[in-house]
Amino acid sequence: MKKIYMTMLAAVMLLGSGCTTGLLNGLGSGTTGESGNSTLGNVLGSVLGVLGSQNTVDGLLGLVIGSVKVQESELYGTWYYTEPACAFTSENLLAKAGGAVAAENCKEKLVPVYNSVGINAQNTQFQFTQDHQFAGKVKGIPLSGSYTYDPSSGTLRLQTMLFSTNAYITRTTSGLGLTFESKNLLKVLQVAAAMSGNSTLQTVGDLSKQYDGVRLGFDIAPAR
Repeated sequence: MKKIYMTMLAAVMLLGSGCTTGLLNGLGSGTTGESGNSTLGNVLGSVLGVLGSQNTVDGLLGLVIGSVKVQESELYGTWYYTEPACAFTSENLLAKAGGAVAAENCKEKLVPVYNSVGINAQNTQFQFTQDHQFAGKVKGIPLSGSYTYDPSSGTLRLQTMLFSTNAYITRTTSGLGLTFESKNLLKVLQVAAAMSGNSTLQTVGDLSKQYDGVRLGFDIAPAR
């Protein structure tokens, strides 16, 4: 995956300022007309040849919250944790390409953190229903309440009897990414660890400082 991300980054860097500006305008405005599609096709065509799959490119673009729309109906069902997730708030394509590499680094650094807490697919899962109720558990600690979802921004509002928080939905090649602001994720992990002094958890705060606009959480896949 690192080679794929580096290829994407290198391709974008070779575009030059004029072509890059046109591409950013097309993506940033959400343009779907002939000009916007043509720009995307010309710029990413050669990259697609290297990557070999539209799904891979969709996964790269999905690293930015709100870039690839996920409809509410796609949330319905039960989802299991697969690996740490990382997403970014910037819509700038250069930030996406650079962020792809950064995201992989984030994930690698979060793996030992999650392992130290004991998070795995058996004890961490989420369920969303059509009547806007959610249930789940993080390291076996149960969570339940209601939710609202804004597909235009990818913002998922979770409301329980004890707290409310925003989460962010992105699309991945294997399912969805469910991410949070680092301070909110840290609180969840501290509860799961049952000890706020767990030194490995500091990685979460460090990552948020290292990468601007980072959101961290869980990659989740549907029940099979």
